[in-house]
Amino acid sequence: MSALICGSFAYDTIMVFQDQFKNHILPDKVHMLNVAFHVPEMRREFGGCAANIAYNLKLLGGKPLPMGTVGKDFTPYAEWMDQHGIPRTHVKAIRGSYTAQAFITTDQDDNQITAFHPGAMDFAHEVQVADAENVKIGMVSPDGRQGMIDHARQFVEAGIPFVFDPGQSMPLFDGDDFRSFIGQASWVCVNDYESQLLQDRTGWSPHEIADRVDALIVTRGGEGSYIYSDGGRLDVPAAAAGALVDPTGCGDAYRGGLLYGLMNGLDWETTGRIAALMGAIKIEKHGTQNHGFTIEEFRSRYLESFGQQPAGI
Repeated sequence: MSALICGSFAYDTIMVFQDQFKNHILPDKVHMLNVAFHVPEMRREFGGCAANIAYNLKLLGGKPLPMGTVGKDFTPYAEWMDQHGIPRTHVKAIRGSYTAQAFITTDQDDNQITAFHPGAMDFAHEVQVADAENVKIGMVSPDGRQGMIDHARQFVEAGIPFVFDPGQSMPLFDGDDFRSFIGQASWVCVNDYESQLLQDRTGWSPHEIADRVDALIVTRGGEGSYIYSDGGRLDVPAAAAGALVDPTGCGDAYRGGLLYGLMNGLDWETTGRIAALMGAIKIEKHGTQNHGFTIEEFRSRYLESFGQQPAGI
């Protein structure tokens, strides 16, 4: 049985400006800004939430089934997915569109200027949950607005429990939308900032949200995560990371671990710690899909971080 992960596929073009933006942007001229940054360092990474989560679940030995829409430039990404055994059965190419892409320029102070082109992502509603077979669990992650709405409804119609993971798509929805998503989902997963936005827009506290689902999971970066379930809150510690290289994609890595625990019926403590370790392993590498490990290496790191062997892996 597979996890059907609905969400985005994207190219991330990351450029490093070897200076500080503030030295080249005049505060009194921002209304007529015209500036160019020389960026000798650049890399292009495979990204997008559905693909990142699928990659991480695959590393753990799970069976991901990513679903989404891509563009006419997807061939290199398709080859990457094939190399890593991640199925493309439900990845649809949209004629005349580009795959979603982010162009990110970072300065020496870690400030970022980002331009995001959604491209084919806005056609996510053209793929259907009903087209997938042998699905045990689902996830609605950041994607086109209509696609997220449709896929949540389709999971309910198919009787498939799913994780609602709004992420960077939160600005697309209002309080009524979020209350509807929470009413449909079995689990909700957000970071601490998104959790506050969710509370503000729904008018519900974390415990009130958790009362409407099986669990609310709130990631907190290096502070670990909270899992609200059964009227209580489990505090999950962060796992030890060898180096803090690039936090981009750590949330998706966590979600890959979360899906693994849910698919295998693991308790919340073990699930949260597996997810936390996935985030720690990812942060040690640039990009969102450049990390890797053997299962034995993962078990060893889990023991190192938490003082016991992981059950179920």
